[in-house]
Amino acid sequence: MIDLHCHMLPGIDDGPTSLDISLAMAAIAAADGIKVTACTPHIYPGLYDNDQAGIRAAIARFQIELKNAEIPLQLVIGADVHMDPGLKAGLAAGRIPTLNGSRYFLFEPPHHVAPARLSESLFELMVAGYVPILTHPERLTWIGDHYDEMLELAQRGVWMQLTAASVTGRFGRAAQYFALKMLDDGIVHILATDAHHSIKRPPILSDAREMVAKRLGAREATNMVDVRPRGVLDNVAPDRLPGLPDAQRQASPFWRRWFGGERRAS
Repeated sequence: MIDLHCHMLPGIDDGPTSLDISLAMAAIAAADGIKVTACTPHIYPGLYDNDQAGIRAAIARFQIELKNAEIPLQLVIGADVHMDPGLKAGLAAGRIPTLNGSRYFLFEPPHHVAPARLSESLFELMVAGYVPILTHPERLTWIGDHYDEMLELAQRGVWMQLTAASVTGRFGRAAQYFALKMLDDGIVHILATDAHHSIKRPPILSDAREMVAKRLGAREATNMVDVRPRGVLDNVAPDRLPGLPDAQRQASPFWRRWFGGERRAS
């Protein structure tokens, strides 16, 4: 498995505060079957002023620590990028890293307020040759009022990435509801851990992969944790990677059991 979204580097953002915690996270990831982890610290101007050079240097140092600790985990570069007027220029100049130098990058929208020009901003980046991967949309507090926008974004080529712990329920009922709805609507490209800690938010993908396998089949679960992530790191064009699964139109027993029937999110 490949994890495209993990805050594992010590002391660089709101992830682990010590090398010991980072090493514990790496050991958990390797034990879970994760072979490659994209280290994706936040880039949030004024709060986390990370850049490609600093992230790359931190990854090199941590990869040496993994080798010394005999933890079989390969690290690649990325960033969890927030909305900023200089985003396109930062990507073009190389200050903001994409995932392993590819056309794909992680984009984190504001958590509590729906941005006014989200669609327009993402489409502008796509015209420039990038593929935005929208991180943890299921956890956005405003997704219920903007679910149709998520459907449109996915249909127009923005990739959607769910947090594994949302699928399994660790982020609460609302996040799980929208995670499973997005899966059943056939608009999810990637599963990732978005791990920040060895105990509070560990890097575990296998539980969510198994849940997806039961809902959508083993092939699509593998697409989400291996085939598409590997294509991202290899900079394969989106149209050469497995497409999204057909939408599941019938409400599953989950919806009837939890919510008394299928409900509209918007």
